[in-house]
Amino acid sequence: MSRAPLWRALAAFAVIATSLVLALTMAPRLGLDLRGGTQLVFETRDSPTMKADSEATDRALDVLRRRADALGVVDPTLVRSGEQRIIVELPGVLDPEQAAEVIGKTAQLSFHAVKGVAQEGEKAEKGEIVVADESGQRLRLGPPVISGDGVSDANERSDPQQGPGWWVSVQFRDAAAWQKLTGEVACFEAGDPRRRLAILLDNEIISSPQLDPSIACRAGIPGGGTDITGDFTLEEARELGVLIKGGALPVPMELVEQRTVGPTLGADAIEASAKAGVVGLLLTTLFIVVIYRMVGLAAALALACYGLISYAALVAMGATLTLPGLAGFVLAIGMAVDANVLVFERAREEYAGAPKRGLRHALDRGFKMAWSAIADSNITTLIAAGLLFWLASGPVKGFGVTLGIGVLASLVSAMLITRVFTSLIIDRMGPRVSGLGSVGRVRTWLTKRDPQVMAHKTLWLGMAVVVTVVSLAGLFARGLNFGVEFTGGRLVEFSTSTPITADTARQAVADAGFPNAVVQASGPDVSVRAGELEIAEVNRIQEALGEVGGEVNKSRDEFIGPSLGEELRRNALIALGVAIAAQLAYLAYRFRWTFGTAAVSALVVDVSVVIGLFAWLGKPIDGVFLAAMLTVVGYSVNDKVVVFDRVRELWALNRKEPLAKAVNGAILQTLPRTINTGLGALFILMALAVFGGDSLRDFAIALVTGIVVGTLSSSFVAGPLAITLDRFDKKPPPEPPQPRVKRAREGSGAVL
Repeated sequence: MSRAPLWRALAAFAVIATSLVLALTMAPRLGLDLRGGTQLVFETRDSPTMKADSEATDRALDVLRRRADALGVVDPTLVRSGEQRIIVELPGVLDPEQAAEVIGKTAQLSFHAVKGVAQEGEKAEKGEIVVADESGQRLRLGPPVISGDGVSDANERSDPQQGPGWWVSVQFRDAAAWQKLTGEVACFEAGDPRRRLAILLDNEIISSPQLDPSIACRAGIPGGGTDITGDFTLEEARELGVLIKGGALPVPMELVEQRTVGPTLGADAIEASAKAGVVGLLLTTLFIVVIYRMVGLAAALALACYGLISYAALVAMGATLTLPGLAGFVLAIGMAVDANVLVFERAREEYAGAPKRGLRHALDRGFKMAWSAIADSNITTLIAAGLLFWLASGPVKGFGVTLGIGVLASLVSAMLITRVFTSLIIDRMGPRVSGLGSVGRVRTWLTKRDPQVMAHKTLWLGMAVVVTVVSLAGLFARGLNFGVEFTGGRLVEFSTSTPITADTARQAVADAGFPNAVVQASGPDVSVRAGELEIAEVNRIQEALGEVGGEVNKSRDEFIGPSLGEELRRNALIALGVAIAAQLAYLAYRFRWTFGTAAVSALVVDVSVVIGLFAWLGKPIDGVFLAAMLTVVGYSVNDKVVVFDRVRELWALNRKEPLAKAVNGAILQTLPRTINTGLGALFILMALAVFGGDSLRDFAIALVTGIVVGTLSSSFVAGPLAITLDRFDKKPPPEPPQPRVKRAREGSGAVL
């Protein structure tokens, strides 16, 4: 073994060993949609005295973090997003009303002395306010003496020796101020309203206790601490303690997004994705071994290593694995096949052209000649993954992360590990067993028949126009069924112990007072979507469904504020537009502007067909659909890059021939690769469609449509358009590749 292959083998071993160690020693970070819990997104607002800038948002984040810690949530995640948003993830918290009330309450806390009972029509004196107490009695309160910032700690407490019940123990930073306030209040007789303290939270009295008779006038309560007693339950005492301890937020906040997922749904999603991954990998392995025999088996082993590398990279980066992220992880297995197929098809061509040079020479040339197309196609997919990461939100962002990691891992798998595995076995077998001894039946048939596909380019373009028009007609005839992510509102999913029909579910929701809600039912699963739906109203719907469906559990609850929905919809359009523009710029740079324009025009056809199909079928346009669309963009451009890379090569070798001949030859030569890669991806998508839930099934439908249409448009739209646009390009055909000349050892004039 020469020096370079030895280093390649050592590098492959190091990558595999490191990945194995990371996979065995580190646990993945699961998103809330997989482990269950609640995600809240708050947006800070300007107050009369403070602007909601990044500094104010960071201070609010500290307050929310203290509240989350006081709630006892295991491993809460709180991060600032942008200048004014705070994302709070609370694993295991399945009551969104409780989470939003405790975590997001503005909590402008203050302690006041009671000046007396306010009579009907009586006006408060300067500096005083009139507020109703817990029983509804109107009290006159003096100015605030201690604010929420003056509280150092607050916790719920109980003591079995003192009997049942809970109270809140509060500690103050300024013990002297607290002692002075209680000393003044203690100067009134027991039973006098003025012997009370009022604790206000957002200008509402949450407690107005009488001072104990044992406290003497002017003496007050020493030590800077006190106990707030009353008929508290554990939950009430804990909530009051959390709010008091959390202190006052520097600026008001508004809840703009909320997602709640039950742990059962997350476990089912993990199981479904695991089944899809295993089945898809087995089908892909069987397929690639049947087509490419022993080198295919080596590639299948490399694919298993690819899965290990991807997983290890995810856990090492601390990336959050979400449901769309799992789909991206599974999908990337199919896409990883593409690089191997490109290499093996090239190696077959090299062996057919020079069989006397042997299989190793053909394999080495295959890796070398396929590198350009592999690099270009993977870069286009990385562009789509990057856009998902920067422009998407929620679980879809996780899809962008896993897709990007998958692309990079597939490069390592194909160009390093597959090369090492195939190099170890290629000299130990004959051409037939290796899988590289023949270009394949499809390629042989195409070479023999040599169909002139580009002779009918006008027909293909006309058919593409018709298909696009019919697809886009769905937007006008049916419209787009935008999901709650893009419209704002609330989407709640329930599971009933007894399956009910859609009509029964709609009637139950209407009887609960929501006749305009969008209700869908499939067996025991019921989803309800409405623009204006409060949490208390969700509980009312759940009770109504329980009357017709038995026991009802809430499996998912998503709320998107109208302003955020509009922003997400705008970002989705920007992401799609930027993706197409980025592909155009990259292709124009790597090839010719005519090739780039033709590829992007064909891409518009692909996108139109997928969107039109979802419009005609009435399927939801949501964040998962956005992930599917950007994946279609990356995959479709990937296919067109491979075709145009071969066009550039053939045209450079025959510069006097018309471009149409080079395009026709490129389409025929890359067709086996296109078919094999497409089938590899389709195996994965079929597994997702069979084992995944409704959202993953729609995801698979979008991708299957995009892959099929994208494959056809590479030949029948991008190719003819490139030929048509070439008349406007005065740039000459590309130069043929120059042979690399190596000088022999010093002292020799020979060249190799």
